[in-house]
Amino acid sequence: MIGAPFYVMQRVDGTAYRRAEQLESLGPERTRTIALRTVDTLAALHEVDPDAVGLGDFGRPAGFLARQVRRWQQQLDASRSRPLAGIDELGDRLAAAAPDDGAAAIVHGDYKLDNLLVDRDDRVAAVLDWEMATLADPLADVGLFVVYQRLGDLGGEPGVAAAGAAPGYPGEEELLGRYQQDSGRDLSDLGFYIALACFKLAVILEGIHYRHIHGQTVGAGYEHVGALAEPLAEAGLTALKERI
Repeated sequence: MIGAPFYVMQRVDGTAYRRAEQLESLGPERTRTIALRTVDTLAALHEVDPDAVGLGDFGRPAGFLARQVRRWQQQLDASRSRPLAGIDELGDRLAAAAPDDGAAAIVHGDYKLDNLLVDRDDRVAAVLDWEMATLADPLADVGLFVVYQRLGDLGGEPGVAAAGAAPGYPGEEELLGRYQQDSGRDLSDLGFYIALACFKLAVILEGIHYRHIHGQTVGAGYEHVGALAEPLAEAGLTALKERI
């Protein structure tokens, strides 16, 4: 059982891995270990009893999924600057298809490999960036984790191979199997959560694109961010069509 280390602020030494080249230097065996421990850590987080760690009132779990769809639809409306194929359809279909919320757990809200610090022994030493954390359906984290694994295939950062492309990094099926084994949760309806994650990321990236073209966000690479919005919308629609 993991408790306080997930929310106590303290200095932690470690590396945040994001790119394949960072993992390649470690070799396939260590890369595989890090990836599997990433999943184990997520499952462990979802097993933490919120009441036992003083987080029993950390959010409103009831209606979380429906609120998420509405929230990101509103964010999309606030950052429209161009037509985006499929994104409104995805939002509408998510609103119509939201399942009942599962049992609530501590949800990170942006769980991915580069939001972890990994120590010299390839153990997850810390989970970072808790700005979106709440009590909600933990499969929201799993869906987003899957989409982050797929970003490289959708376009990703030009000229940069995502961590999942490193030799030894397990495939999606194995990672999900690991989470299911650790957590005992039913992943048969994961398609909705993947689609919701696609919608969320598409809207976030479109917001960054909007601020960039209006001179509010400057820096190298921002000119490419908006290119992922339509592929993410398409991927979300596909996930809903394949939903079991």
